[in-house]
Amino acid sequence: MKQLQARSAMLAWLALASVCLAQIAGDSSSHVMVSPDDVQWGPASPKLPPGAEFALLVGDPSKPGVPYVFRARLPDGYSVPPHWHPMDENVTVIQGTFLLGFGGRFDESATQELPVGSYALLPKTVPHFNVMKGETILQFHGIGPYDINYVEPADDPSTKTVK
Repeated sequence: MKQLQARSAMLAWLALASVCLAQIAGDSSSHVMVSPDDVQWGPASPKLPPGAEFALLVGDPSKPGVPYVFRARLPDGYSVPPHWHPMDENVTVIQGTFLLGFGGRFDESATQELPVGSYALLPKTVPHFNVMKGETILQFHGIGPYDINYVEPADDPSTKTVK
């Protein structure tokens, strides 16, 4: 009897979660299909070190509760100092190699290599850092707002003056 109640509760929860996710995502009246040649690259956020390019595929990462998918194209050797996010970060490696490390101090020798096809879930508020091996394209998805906070505020490029 308890097993049946637990199963019923789980099914009810899944149904509720599906309804909530559909409401968050909104009813989409058309498909979104993007081939590699259709990706529109532009400047990345000023909160990232220079050299990155972004392409928004769907949604709006700046809006609360809005699902998004975007890509970042990063040159060989590109790195981001230790930082954290106020939301979970979902990353898929599309091209190149993503070297990922955890902690508040940059240490490339402590990174793990994530080759093409790899996926990483980086929980909110967990400090991490990264380096790219070869030109790397990463795809990010989640529910906004997306933001980045540096462990050391002096590492935030958006606060530096241009000379």
